Amino acid sequence: MNSINLSVRLTRDPEMRTSHIGTAVTDFRLAVQRRRGREGEDRGAVFVDVVTFGGLAQVCGEHLEKGRQVAVSGRLELDEWETDAGERRSRHKVIADEVEFLGARRQDEDASEEESS
Repeated sequence: MNSINLSVRLTRDPEMRTSHIGTAVTDFRLAVQRRRGREGEDRGAVFVDVVTFGGLAQVCGEHLEKGRQVAVSGRLELDEWETDAGERRSRHKVIADEVEFLGARRQDEDASEEESS
């Protein structure tokens, strides 16, 4: 079974484009915190690229922004390519089937914090 579920925040604004066959495609990146080490040290984050297609891509491209928390469900896929210098490269990405918007936008959170101060 190839299934992945993540609930994290976007590290940058989504990038929306149209494929060569006219399908909407939106890419964004998520930061997944790694478990703390044995002695409690912060081990940083793993950055995960996500791709959406069609109507989901349009909604994500129009409404998501850096800092927004989302729940993503999809499947892992491996990209492999060769650089101009002849080096082989690869990376995993998530092809999203579902993206659920969680919590408020960062702007809304900042505004509500200012109002309560």
